[in-house]
Amino acid sequence: MRKQRYLVLEDGTTFKGYRFGSDKEVVGEIVFNTAMTGYQETLSDPSYTGQIITFTYPLIGNYGINRDDFETLTPSLKGMVVREACDLPSNFRNMATLDETLKSYDVPGIDGVDTRKLTRIIRQHGVLKAAIINEESNIDATIERLKEETLPTDEVAQVSTKSAYVSTGNDLRVVLIDFGKKENIVRELNSRGCDVTVMPYTTTAEEIIRLRPDGVMLSNGPGNPEVVTEGIEMIKGILGKVPFFGICLGHQLFALASGATTFKMKFGHRGANHPVKNLATGKIEITSQNHGYAVDPESIKNTGLEITHTALNDGTVEGLKHKSLPAFSVQYHPEASPGPHDPNYLFDQFIDLMKENKERVTNA
Repeated sequence: MRKQRYLVLEDGTTFKGYRFGSDKEVVGEIVFNTAMTGYQETLSDPSYTGQIITFTYPLIGNYGINRDDFETLTPSLKGMVVREACDLPSNFRNMATLDETLKSYDVPGIDGVDTRKLTRIIRQHGVLKAAIINEESNIDATIERLKEETLPTDEVAQVSTKSAYVSTGNDLRVVLIDFGKKENIVRELNSRGCDVTVMPYTTTAEEIIRLRPDGVMLSNGPGNPEVVTEGIEMIKGILGKVPFFGICLGHQLFALASGATTFKMKFGHRGANHPVKNLATGKIEITSQNHGYAVDPESIKNTGLEITHTALNDGTVEGLKHKSLPAFSVQYHPEASPGPHDPNYLFDQFIDLMKENKERVTNA
C-alpha cells in the first residue's frame, strides 16, 4: 500500500495523493511548469528555490535521471506535484528514478493529483502559498499556518556560489555573476572559447573591473529582483565600463539599475514553448522561460533603455538593450536546458559585443 500525502493551499483547497521522494513536510510558493520534457533540468534549476513545482504534463520521470543534465549540484526546490510519477523509467542514459533522486536531495513529491484542476486554480487566483504534509489530521492547522506564513526573501543568497571559481577557456574573459545560475550558461560560454570566472552575487563593480574582463554575464536566479540590492549597485558601477548580457533575473536587475521598475506577475511564465517577438527582425522565437517577475514597460520611457523583445501571449517585456552603451538582456533562457534553441544566437551576439568593445578600447 502506498502512503497517502496531502497538498494544502492557503485558500483551503486540499488535494489527496501519494508519497514519493522524501517524507519531509514543506511550505513554499506553488507554481506550474508547462514543459513536456526536461523535468531533470527543471527540478535542478536554482530559479525554483523555495517553490513547489506543479508539472502540467501528466507523466513525469519516464526517462529517468542521469548524471549529466543537472543545472546545479544541489537542487533547491521545495517540492514537486505531478499527476503520475513513473517508477519504471526507460532510457539508455537513465541512472536513477525520480523517486530515488528526490529522496537523495530530501525533496518531497506528491503524485495522483489532478494537476489540471490545480493549474486552473493558480491561473485564476495567482501563485499561492502551499504545503505538502503527510497527515490528514493536520490539514486545518496547516491552512491556518499558511495564512500567517511569511516566505523567505533571501533565495539568491541561498544558491549563489560562496567563492569564485574558473571554468577555463582560451579566448575572451567573462565574469559570470551567480545569482542562481544554470550550468548550461557556463557550457555555452565555454563552447565559444570563453574563459569564465564565476563570482558570488555580492561581488562589487570595483572587484569586477579589477579583473579586466572582456564582458560580464548576469545570470538567472530566484525571487524578487528588488531585494537583490547588491546586484543593482554592481550593475550601476559597470554600466558603460564593461559590456554585459543579462538573463532572466539579470535582465530584471539591469532594468532596475537603469531606473525602470518591476512587478510580480499573477502566475508567471514557466515552460518551454513561450513565443517571443524580436522587434528588430520581426521574427518569432519559441523560448524557455521561468520567472514570476517582469519589467514594467511604462517605466522604460524615462531610462536609457529600449525594448527589443516582447511576449506574444501577454505583451510583457522580454528583452532590453541600452541605447548607447554595450549592454543588453532577455527575460527568457537562451541557454535552454530544457527548451528550444531558437534564442541561442544571443550568446554569439554577446561574443560580438565583447569583441567590438575590445577593438574600440584597443584603438582608443
